[in-house]
Amino acid sequence: MPTGASDAGCIESYAKNPGYWVERRPHKVGQHWEEHGTWLRPPILVARRLLDSSDTGLQVQEGRTRVGVLRGRLRELLHVPPHHQAWIGNPATAPEAENRPNTAGQAC
Repeated sequence: MPTGASDAGCIESYAKNPGYWVERRPHKVGQHWEEHGTWLRPPILVARRLLDSSDTGLQVQEGRTRVGVLRGRLRELLHVPPHHQAWIGNPATAPEAENRPNTAGQAC
C-alpha cells in the first residue's frame, strides 16, 4: 500500500524496526499492539483513483507509522490478526441513470 510521492519509502522504513516505533508511542499504544496485534486508531486510506483517475488501489493519507509497524510485525511473525479497521475514502458513485427522475425540460 503506497503513500504519496513525498513520503516514498517511509512505510518501509517503519517496517524495518516496528518495536522501535511502538516504543516511541504512549504506553497504551504499545500495550494495544501487544494485546491485539493491530493499531489503536485506524489509519486513513484513500482510493488512489481520487488522486489520479487511471490509478487503482489505496494510498495511506494518515497512519504511515501504523501501517509500517503492521508490515514489520507481519515480517517478524508477531501476533497480527487477519483483519484491521481503517477509514477509507472512496469516490461517491451516482445512482444509475434509470433510477433518476427525468427532469429534462423542467425549470429550476
